[in-house]
Amino acid sequence: MSTKREAYLYLSAMLRARESAMLSREKAERLLDTPGFSDSAKLLVDCGYEDLSGADAAGIDAALSRRREEVFHEISRQSEAKPIVDLFRIKYDYHNAKAVLKAEAMALDPTPMLSESGRVDPETLLNAYREERWRDLPERLAKGLREGKEILARSENPQLSDFTLDRACFEELVRLSEETGNAFLRGYVAIQADSTNLKSAVRTLRMGKSADFLRLALVPGGRVDAERFAAAGAEGLGALFAGSRLADAAARGVEAAQGGALTGFERACDNAVTDYLRGAKLKAYGAEPVVAYLAALENEITAVRMILTGKLAGIAPQTIRERLRDLYA
Repeated sequence: MSTKREAYLYLSAMLRARESAMLSREKAERLLDTPGFSDSAKLLVDCGYEDLSGADAAGIDAALSRRREEVFHEISRQSEAKPIVDLFRIKYDYHNAKAVLKAEAMALDPTPMLSESGRVDPETLLNAYREERWRDLPERLAKGLREGKEILARSENPQLSDFTLDRACFEELVRLSEETGNAFLRGYVAIQADSTNLKSAVRTLRMGKSADFLRLALVPGGRVDAERFAAAGAEGLGALFAGSRLADAAARGVEAAQGGALTGFERACDNAVTDYLRGAKLKAYGAEPVVAYLAALENEITAVRMILTGKLAGIAPQTIRERLRDLYA
């Protein structure tokens, strides 16, 4: 696979041009301040979304999924960018794997919970699971799903299966980011892993669980290794990330681990990842603008869903505002 930055010249220029139309904090404030759901939804047409003014919650979710898939498909048509798109698709494969296991544990049909945004068609994944045709799946996904199925059968605890799948997911993310040879992409996966592990550490401490339980929940690929997390305790979390982008999140994590509010802590974790992505603005072209655009799209879709479903449900704008993450644009 070629990693020459020049191969991204056209794609980088196209995505840079699109960034100006993306949802910014100012545009998000307009959505929140506009009275009524329908008028807010219409404003999103200028950001490239279909008119959602007549949609219900299910319709909003379906439209946002279509938007994501359209962009993934368009960008992956350039061969150089396909591995980057695949890196963003991976988490949806594992979301689907978790949904299949959870549905089995609860005797439910998993189909409504499955995403079309993964590398593997949801029906293919479901049939591979039910018929144990593991060769139909990517190797690491197959191994993780098979292990998750075995753990669920032994323990009847879907959470333990989720831990197994989370580790498998990040193993794939690390491998693929390393294969691209792009340092920015490797750093993106690393800060995601650290953020994920910081959240797991705080939740584990709040629940009063042991260090061994935390080790099960931690994922690979971060800058801080599992043993340092396991040994830190609530008071030591801040020191793990002193001087890093996650310093503020870790300081908030100390409070959250001891019973403080989770909302501000989790928002700070996610904002640190967005702050890392802003480093791509220094690159005129290359893999970096593609990574940043796709990550920004994911954040944007999350924000749009939060705003529209919140307004549809009659939630106060200030309550929605407090939960919004920073936006890249």
